[in-house]
Amino acid sequence: MSEALRLAEKALFTTSPNPRVGCIIVKDNVIVGQGYHIKSGDPHAEVIALQEAGEKSYGSDVYVTLEPCTHFGKTPPCVDALIKAKVKKVFIAMQDPNPIVSGHGIHKLKDAHIEVDIGVMEAQAQALNAGFISRMTKKIPYVKAKLAVSLDGKTALKNGKSQWITGEEARQDVQHWRASACAIITGIGTVLHDNPKLSVRLDDNARQPLRVVVDSDLKIPLDAAMLNEKPLLIVYANDNEEKLTQLKSLDVECIKLNDHGKVNLLALLTLLGEREMNDVWIEAGEGLNGAFLKENLIDELVIYYAPVIFGSEAKGMFVLPEYENLEHKVHTTLIDHRWIGKDLRMRFKLK
Repeated sequence: MSEALRLAEKALFTTSPNPRVGCIIVKDNVIVGQGYHIKSGDPHAEVIALQEAGEKSYGSDVYVTLEPCTHFGKTPPCVDALIKAKVKKVFIAMQDPNPIVSGHGIHKLKDAHIEVDIGVMEAQAQALNAGFISRMTKKIPYVKAKLAVSLDGKTALKNGKSQWITGEEARQDVQHWRASACAIITGIGTVLHDNPKLSVRLDDNARQPLRVVVDSDLKIPLDAAMLNEKPLLIVYANDNEEKLTQLKSLDVECIKLNDHGKVNLLALLTLLGEREMNDVWIEAGEGLNGAFLKENLIDELVIYYAPVIFGSEAKGMFVLPEYENLEHKVHTTLIDHRWIGKDLRMRFKLK
């Protein structure tokens, strides 16, 4: 199963909106077939592995990271292919959270007298498909917020300057997180201070996620670098017909999501979920970070700590209301930490 998960991870940047799935087929303690799902519309992992195994799939053990599908989508049901191949036993890491599949593939295998073992390395499989699970169960993507901070938890100087807090290795690491996301969200403050592109710079063939700018009053300058990056979505709250006309002439999609003069962030995530986006990556300042956190819309924090100190007047990670009681504090769980060059990357799951 570990090898099947490793295969699934190969398609980290390409499978959306589908889940990442890997499959290994074993006969007489020898791997006879393997495969992973690369992108929507391509054969699923089980089908690729069965094709490689051929007749050796008869009486084999199958290790698959997600419950085999039972429905006709862009490809036929994988569970039917496994039954037709007369495999002996199927080890499944996790049940499919998709309600049109969930449990049905398992029952169909059992009805065909194929042994099924569920929950092998389940936690690892769930982590690999956190975005798909979130979209299927909560109808919104899984949200990671990235912060590059000093040792004293500051994200920028008082004048807004923040390039560069971390080293080159950390900035390159961020590229992989961007590439695995379906959408990257930033705020107008970051656009005005840093004029970023937020593009993926891994290679010429890298998929570019949807860039989303939260800009309540449509303050984005018409010469902003972001406007040259497509696909791009600007969400706003307050009408400015002249700016809307100018932006639309530049082929920029603009959507109004008003909530008392501010952008409705839950409505934004719901919109992205409806567009079949599994994973969202936030690169923003303390204002937008705080707004997402205040509404409990961040699933995970990815924080890069640089070995520098900015001082008390610098900008923090979040703008939040004052907490007068300790029970109001935000709880997190550390799920990973490692050195990225000279910087320490820590990942926290929010409760």
